[in-house]
Amino acid sequence: METIEEIQNQIIDDFSLFEDWMSKYEYIIDLGKKLEPLESQYKTEENMVLGCQSPAWIVGELRDGKMYYKADGDAVITKGMLYMLLQIVNGQKPEDIVNADFFFVKEIGLDKNLSPSRANGLASMIDRIKQIASKYVNN
Repeated sequence: METIEEIQNQIIDDFSLFEDWMSKYEYIIDLGKKLEPLESQYKTEENMVLGCQSPAWIVGELRDGKMYYKADGDAVITKGMLYMLLQIVNGQKPEDIVNADFFFVKEIGLDKNLSPSRANGLASMIDRIKQIASKYVNN
């Protein structure tokens, strides 16, 4: 299993193939199309990511000492960002997720090229993922 850092470096490499931000946006939207839809019973207020421009939900569980997440969003760009985050955190240990630095956001320029509300939403998604993982640290 690759580490959180290795997966982020792969995402950075993938994004380095694109010349401009329109191409990167299109790639994020394409990634969003790969995101498995979340079952409707999980689309609750409790699972909602607060601070997102459009509705998004993240749920997670611990199996065999590793975290597994599912997520969904109403906007294609949101789904793409969720897809990338799930690639990074699924199958990782909760303490590794809680302590992770999601440096890929800055490295690929998401922090500068998303609208302020989308950037806040991405930060909220990361916070929610870490919050879920933190429930399982030291158990």
